[in-house]
Amino acid sequence: MGTYRITGRGASEIATDVEDAVARGRLAPGDPLPAMRALAAELGVNPNTVAAAYRTLRERGVITTDGRRGSRVRPRPVTTPRESIGVEITPDVRDLAGGNPDPRLLPPLEPVLAAVGARSTPVMYGAAGVEETLRTAVTASLAADGVPDGPLAVTSGALDAVERVLAARLRPGDAVAVEDPGWGSLLDLLSALGLRTLPVAVDDRGPLPDAAAAALRAGARALVVTARAQNPTGAAVDAERARALRALLADRPEVLLVEDDHGHGIVDQPLHPLAGATTAWAFVRSGAKALGPDLRVAHLTGDPTTVDRVAGRQRLGPGWVSHLLQRAVAGLSTAETGAAASYRARREALIGELAARGVRAHGRSGLNVWVPVGDETGTVSRLLRDGYAVAPGARFRIDSAPAVRITVSALAESEMPEVAEAVTRACRLPPARRQG
Repeated sequence: MGTYRITGRGASEIATDVEDAVARGRLAPGDPLPAMRALAAELGVNPNTVAAAYRTLRERGVITTDGRRGSRVRPRPVTTPRESIGVEITPDVRDLAGGNPDPRLLPPLEPVLAAVGARSTPVMYGAAGVEETLRTAVTASLAADGVPDGPLAVTSGALDAVERVLAARLRPGDAVAVEDPGWGSLLDLLSALGLRTLPVAVDDRGPLPDAAAAALRAGARALVVTARAQNPTGAAVDAERARALRALLADRPEVLLVEDDHGHGIVDQPLHPLAGATTAWAFVRSGAKALGPDLRVAHLTGDPTTVDRVAGRQRLGPGWVSHLLQRAVAGLSTAETGAAASYRARREALIGELAARGVRAHGRSGLNVWVPVGDETGTVSRLLRDGYAVAPGARFRIDSAPAVRITVSALAESEMPEVAEAVTRACRLPPARRQG
């Protein structure tokens, strides 16, 4: 800890002092904290007071505790989101890092918003959380995809839904099995909630069953799976992988299963749901990639206890998601923009051009192509010099190997040879390193 001395008499004072020291850089990421009894003796307080302070710091995502190894400042505090890991995108650089959909493939909003506004009556306090036209649309859609019947809730986007489900079922300190590489915002969220992450390796067909089993044996109380358009790799769970994962979960009925289908509407791979494989489960679906990120509407279904807890807690906070937005999403749910076919063509074109140059890449579904590299930082830097900004894999990785993520939605198929050539050049190690 160097020369910094923790101060405080009560648990809240001690926790505030440590958090302030981390924010000001007086305690650096990875720095160890004193043993609880040692700090209690130094401050002249009861060890339970220090234990309560450390528990608060864990719940806030400031520190992490690893049994006999003690407590340390988190390597990357939750106040630093993974999106900050990257490069500055100047006007002369093509942004292939953002992960956004192609605006040209989003349905026009003006007609549906005008129609919804013209037909709407004021929604007052005490109204139902799920608007009836959206309920009808999503009930039919979920049933058609084989998702088990269950109660519904509507949230402000997929991550909001995932957060509410995890908060309803887990406590700070619980372990969650997550895909590695996986969605950076989810990894940030888990840290903010004080939850521990156990990485699960993925391939093009989703989480590897052996890796998932290892995480469950290690004590994971929840498993988060991306059904399709996995961010960043583009993995999509197929029928065989779904059977294997369902069989694994059948022996762990107490595990919370959270299934994320944020790629609905931009994929043409069929859904093979895991929903219902455990007694506690939630299936989350968002149209943000297909309809536009500003339509902050996602819906979830699940076991009655989980959905009831989510809806009950929501009533105490925001209350509900705007019925105007819910009606708009219902009206747009049948819009056909050709997005899935267009994104598939772009991914396949880039992957094919890279393969022709000897570069392996992944992208079975969604907006992105994942390219394993030997030197992540060097690859990102060299592509930036060539005029392309890509997302460094560090945003998404826990233990998995270095890579970069390329979002194809900003590219035309005709540009893929040029982009592939730039990526190939960037992946090559400098001569000095190659000789070493």
